[in-house]
This record gives sequence, C-alpha cells and structure tokens, in this order.
Amino acid sequence: MALPWFESLTVWGDDESGKRASQAPIRTAVLFSGNGFHSKEWWAKGEGAGMELGQVLAPLHDFRQKLLFIRGLYNEQALKGNIHSSQTGNLLSGAPLAPGGEIRSGTSFDQLIAQKYGRNTKVPSLVLGCEKANPSVHKNYSMLYSSHISWSSPTTPTPLEVYPALAFDRLFKDEVQKGDKSVLDAVLADANDLRRDISKNDQRKLDEYLDSVRDVEQRIEQSGKRGELQGWRPTLDKPNIPRPADGIPQDVAEHMKLMCDIMVLGFQTDTTRVCTLKLNNDHSSLRFPNLGVDYMIHHLLSHSDGADWLKVNRFFLEQLGYIAKKLDAIQEGERTLLDNSMIMYCSSMMTGHHDATQLPVVVLGGAGGQIKGGRVLDYLGKPDRQMCRLFLSLMNKTGLHAEKLGDASQPLAEV
Repeated sequence: MALPWFESLTVWGDDESGKRASQAPIRTAVLFSGNGFHSKEWWAKGEGAGMELGQVLAPLHDFRQKLLFIRGLYNEQALKGNIHSSQTGNLLSGAPLAPGGEIRSGTSFDQLIAQKYGRNTKVPSLVLGCEKANPSVHKNYSMLYSSHISWSSPTTPTPLEVYPALAFDRLFKDEVQKGDKSVLDAVLADANDLRRDISKNDQRKLDEYLDSVRDVEQRIEQSGKRGELQGWRPTLDKPNIPRPADGIPQDVAEHMKLMCDIMVLGFQTDTTRVCTLKLNNDHSSLRFPNLGVDYMIHHLLSHSDGADWLKVNRFFLEQLGYIAKKLDAIQEGERTLLDNSMIMYCSSMMTGHHDATQLPVVVLGGAGGQIKGGRVLDYLGKPDRQMCRLFLSLMNKTGLHAEKLGDASQPLAEV
C-alpha cells in the first residue's frame, strides 16, 4: 500500500479525463473479421439518411446516420510480409513485426486506452474471440499474429477468451478472493512492524494516514448504496441474461451472438468500457453450416467473390448490426449507449487476395457527442493516410492524448 495509489484514486465516479460522473462514460470496442471482404460490395457513398451502402454493409442500413465509412487508410508495416500474419499482428498498433517465429509487435491502441481509462471499471479490458488462437508458424511469421489483434505489450498478446461462460464469469462472478479484503486489513501486520521502528511523531502521522485510508474505504463501500452521491449510473446493476453454458457453442451463430450479448452487457453495467471482439482469425478455418456454406473454410472462400462469400460477409456485419441495435435501445440520459460508444469494425486486408494498400474500416457511434456520423471520409491517394491516425483520434475521445502511435503523430482532424 503506497500513498500515490490513494492520491490517484477516483472519487464519486469522476474519471481520469476530467469528465464528471453525471456524464455517461465513453465505451470503446473493436470488432474484427479476417480475410477481408467482397471486392465489389464494400463501399458507401452519400451522407446522412441518404447514404447508400454496398451489400456487405447492408445490415447497418438503420444506423447510417451514426456511421463513419473511412476509405484509404493503411498500415505501412503490414505491407512488408504480404501474408495474413504479417498484416494482422500489428493492425491496432502499426508496429513492426518480428519474423522467424519470434513474437514482437506493439501495444495495441485498445490496451493503451484500457491501461488508463479502463482502470475505472472492474474489468479494464474485455478481449473476446470466436476462434481459438493458432500457435503455428506460416511463411516465417508466427500465426499468433493472425490470432490476436489486442496486445498488452509488444511481446504479450492479450489473453483471448473464447468461452462465453468464462467471459461472463469474468464480468460478473463475485466470489470473494484473497485480494478482495480491506487494504488496511491486508497490510495491518506490516504497519504494526513499521510502528516499532519509527518515532512517536511518525507514529502519529502513520495513524492519521491509516485513518484517512479507512475513511476512504468506508466511503467507497457506501458509495454504491447511496445513489444520491452518484450522477450517472449504469442502467443495469446485474446481468439480465443467464450465464451461458460451459464450453464452446457448436453453432457458430450462437457463439457470436453470445459474445455480442456479453460485450453489450459489460458496457451496460459499466463493468468494462473497453472491448475487442475477434469474430474469427485471419487465415480462418471457420465453416458456416448455418448459412448453407459448409463446403469450404473461410480462408479459402475469401479467394472468391461469389455469392457465398458475400453471404458470409453479411453474416459478420449482422453481428455489428445486432450490437448497434441493442446499444441504441439503451437510454443513458439524453443519449443512447450507442451514442456514448465508438465501435470500430475492421479487417487486416481489403480482399482475400491480401490487398492491404487500403484497409476496410467503419466506426459506429458518437463517442458522447464527439463523432458526427453519416459521413464518408476518403483518404485514398492523399498523404498521411496512416491507420494509426484514426487510432490517435479515437484515443483522444477518451481523454488519452498520445504524441505518437506506430507511424502516426497526428490524429485525423475529420474524426
């Protein structure tokens, strides 16, 4: 127990960006699907309610006015290997990747947000997936790069939870663990030992310090019971869906839906404010019998532009549409939970032919009134079109202002 920890303790729901508790917090989510999209049907044009969407994005039709379609951004480091692993492992950081089976990337922007802004919640970051990680090596690059988009440090991919029940438990299981007891109770023996070795004046100072800590503990304990001390409060204080069954659902549609539900529930209860959901790996081996597309794995299917590939693409975007619909139905003061979120959906290549010269990306939600939707932003052919500029912009919305990320030193002014 150290004094700086108490000096940095948030009080009555204030967050580290200076936003008062009377305002709902900003939630950040990243959704990813591997292997790109149909080359002719990932597009948007127009603005506002008149925005037109390609067939891949059709499931987002009802949310056009809360949608940013961003064209032309790219990640320079991803062009070096030109394979799935080398294009995915640094997608959210823009960092160089170590080849030869070594694991070294960069801390992803979602984890930079979680390390600062996410500390105000029980779970700083929820990292979910619907396909297990692949530890093999492919063409001189570890397939762990294809399996993880969230990185807690350059050498540590953030642990990926693919079991819905365990993800649910992480958010809501409240069994008392050893570390859950009073801070003072945990260090009382050490404090008594210290008391014997210090002067009477310092003993008095120690007593005053410990009393102040006990007071803070009691106030924190009571803060959840006295609603008048809090401004903004989550619309739920406990789950409104049952705990999922153990194991991984064999129905891919049910698996994805459960993970979407858990993400929404984490945001609604303010148990977490940062989430990544990897719907599948890059170089994925998922099949889709629910769509009648069970004859070929996702990776091989991505090399075509046929009707089945479009069907699978739309299925992935339906997950984003499902999340948006649920978030937009949750009112938080004058805004909805979707209005208080920013959800980025992306892949590490435009098409299954490894085209990473421009990356597919859309952003849904208003970040608490900071992002204006219903727009198409086109950076293709323009200078300074680094994907990391978008990440700097999104980080800014949470109050995290970084001077540099990857190959970018300036955010996108239009976002």
